[in-house]
Amino acid sequence: MTQLESARAGVVTPEMARMAEKEGMDPEIIREGMARGVIVIPRNRQRAEVEPVGIGKGLRTKVNASIGTSPECPEPAGEMEKLAVAVAAGADTIMDLSTGGDIDGMRTATLGGTVLPIGSVPVYQAAIESIERYGSVVDMTGEDMFKAIEKHAVDGIDFMAVHCAINHDVVERLKNQGRVTDIVSRGGAFLTGWMLHNQKENPLYEQFDRLLEIALRYDVTLSVGDAIRPGCIADSLDRAQVQGLVLVGELVQRALDAGVQVMVEGPGHVPADQIPATILLQKQLCHQVPYFVLGNLVTDIAPGYDHITSAIGGTMASMAGADFICYVTPAEHLRLPTAADVHEGVIAARIAAHAGDLVKKVKGAWEWDLSMSRARKALDWEKQISLAIDPARAARYRAERNRAGSEACSMCGDYCAMKVVGQYLGAAGGSC
Repeated sequence: MTQLESARAGVVTPEMARMAEKEGMDPEIIREGMARGVIVIPRNRQRAEVEPVGIGKGLRTKVNASIGTSPECPEPAGEMEKLAVAVAAGADTIMDLSTGGDIDGMRTATLGGTVLPIGSVPVYQAAIESIERYGSVVDMTGEDMFKAIEKHAVDGIDFMAVHCAINHDVVERLKNQGRVTDIVSRGGAFLTGWMLHNQKENPLYEQFDRLLEIALRYDVTLSVGDAIRPGCIADSLDRAQVQGLVLVGELVQRALDAGVQVMVEGPGHVPADQIPATILLQKQLCHQVPYFVLGNLVTDIAPGYDHITSAIGGTMASMAGADFICYVTPAEHLRLPTAADVHEGVIAARIAAHAGDLVKKVKGAWEWDLSMSRARKALDWEKQISLAIDPARAARYRAERNRAGSEACSMCGDYCAMKVVGQYLGAAGGSC
């Protein structure tokens, strides 16, 4: 049985039990959430070892980091370094988005390089191989797409983005409304071009039951890709996006009915005031399944700093009910990220996720902050550094520009407010 089928049969699987332990929750709560489809545990039955990661209602907001080779940078060594950096920085899942070099080899290396759940986008490989085989993306066949999906499932991919919620009706709506950025999803662009050129329906939509059969066989969690997501602030919540979301909701229901774990990918660029409405709309239309947001980026003007624009939006999205955040690095919109960019992106997304968890009162979130506050009050620098979301950076900053043996820090020195007040109150000192 799949995880979802087990949950509905009243069975607490080892993965559910481990998740409950990690989250400090009753295993029965995890099982019940999975039975309703509001929690997923991506875990392909083909993989020998996967650290269970729960995504969904009542759980800590999770963070995904994407890596992968490209035609310009096809060597896997750099991507494996990024994998190690992402894992060390605290990413909960990894996605391999390779589009260049040895795509199969990169996927195998990624699956063998960590026990975290691994995601992929099979249509990327189908499209690249179509270019190599036939000379263009539009000449790939439906069989090519499903062959790539099955290959990724057999290899052990735990969750896969599938752009099945874009069809001729959605494309026509897009053509008639005059978007600023049209389609920014690579998978969505490949399939839109394919549909318009071949004058055929999207095979992933038309043969959705076939997709469900594969997912069920390997217990792959489907992440219904947001092929029509807005690529700029001006396009947020337009008619095409909403129509695509309605279609997503219908497909989610079919997945749940089939016993397939499913989550939904959400928009990238969203003005801050529209984030709560966007989350509410998705949750209502998609049966409250976990929401995987790409960002959200709250402004378009910050290339080089989009890890910050996305952390602002990610916080608001998590507060509003998003369950899963895909990191954005400072290199977004500019180039393939470096390992340092990956570190920055993961940490920024984790800060956003935690800030949202504080608002949602997720178990353990307030306790973490309270422990840090008490360490600051006690001027316990070692404890502060150990509790920091990025201990290495905190330790480096503490070591720089502070006098040896100084109790406070070089910002306030002897005039540290907590230290001064603590002396008069007769309490332990604190940091500035």
